[in-house]
Amino acid sequence: MVAAFGMTAPALAQQGPLRIVIEDGVIEPIPFAAPVFIAETPDAGQAAADITRVIAADLAGTGLLREIPPEAFVSQVTSFDQPVAYPDWKAINAQALITGAVAMQGGTMVVKFRLFDIFSGQAMGDGLQFQGGPGDWRRIAHKVADQIYSRITGEGGYFDSQVVYVAESGPKNARLKALAIMDQDGANLRYLTDTSTIVLGPRFSPDGQRVLYTSYESGFPRIKLLDVNTLASQALADIQGTMSFAPRWSPDGGSVVFSLSQDGNTDLYAMPVNGGQMTRLTDAPSIETSPSFSPDGSQIVFESDRSGTQQIYIMPVGGGEPVRISNGEGRYSTPVWSPRGDYIAFTKQNAGRFHIGVMRTDGSEERLLTASFLDEGPTWAPNGRVIMFTRETAGASGQALMYSVDISGRNLRQVPSDGGASEPAWGPLRP
Repeated sequence: MVAAFGMTAPALAQQGPLRIVIEDGVIEPIPFAAPVFIAETPDAGQAAADITRVIAADLAGTGLLREIPPEAFVSQVTSFDQPVAYPDWKAINAQALITGAVAMQGGTMVVKFRLFDIFSGQAMGDGLQFQGGPGDWRRIAHKVADQIYSRITGEGGYFDSQVVYVAESGPKNARLKALAIMDQDGANLRYLTDTSTIVLGPRFSPDGQRVLYTSYESGFPRIKLLDVNTLASQALADIQGTMSFAPRWSPDGGSVVFSLSQDGNTDLYAMPVNGGQMTRLTDAPSIETSPSFSPDGSQIVFESDRSGTQQIYIMPVGGGEPVRISNGEGRYSTPVWSPRGDYIAFTKQNAGRFHIGVMRTDGSEERLLTASFLDEGPTWAPNGRVIMFTRETAGASGQALMYSVDISGRNLRQVPSDGGASEPAWGPLRP
């Protein structure tokens, strides 16, 4: 567990003119300098270097900031408390400067940092420090990066988070699948299941401690619940029906909404996560699937072919008459509500291409962010400003990999993974 302790009360509000607005994307990233953090004890040198590299990689990976290489530095930082030589940093066009220090105190690692606006010549908020065990160094680095990102953009961070996904191996016509979990940057990979049975559609609980997924262990799709720490798994109650799949947590983690196929008909149901009475939410001859709660838990967005093609609908959480919100050409699927509540991400198929897109919750302002042979299954970063999804290449040797893109459609990047990877689900910020 990483604990944070303020050197003084952290001020997240912007105090100088440096600020990024990311609603419509940024064409020219803001240059920042991140000198290697000072090792304040003899045994902290490697950790200081590693932490600095992770922070810089997190920030540069957003596409909103650009790291200035250390060989361009005019000034050298030799002490955490030394005054900032603003003219020297301005000379290399740095707009932000990150300084920090690392110390080992017994069995505890202490990391502190400051952020400076070079053009205004002042600090952006007060200094802040984090502490944890030596093995927590990567998490601490992500937490520092989250603070810096928030101070510059005004948005919440997302670096100290994890992604659960389906790890794929083997040929395309005999693909082996297992659940895996990793940090959002691909580090600390850990497998949650083996490849003995097909697994699909993992979904993190709101606290990040459990995962819902669909398993074919019985020969038919069934929803299972897995503890991330102990790896113990169990079926989600005794659900009667041919198939149960596409589960999604409620915002409070107390219930689950999912698709259930009975007598050849697929509808949406809800039930308490620990078992209890099921509630039927839809009753139509069409296929209803891919449900997702609004952040306040009052509504559910889902896909249905009740109009003849796959489209996106919204209904009250307890059921009721759905309202169609997708109105463009093509077919829409896998809608997911943003954690901020302002957008719904979706998969769109049109004219032989697949897209990841976003729209307002009333269906307005539809914007396609990607286009390829097969893009599908969006999932939101905890701050609601980055989307991860699956991209699969064509042909018998085609492979599924994970990509990310921001909501402006910029900064499309492949997410590191160990082999094939699909169906990512982004977890919450870790405490």
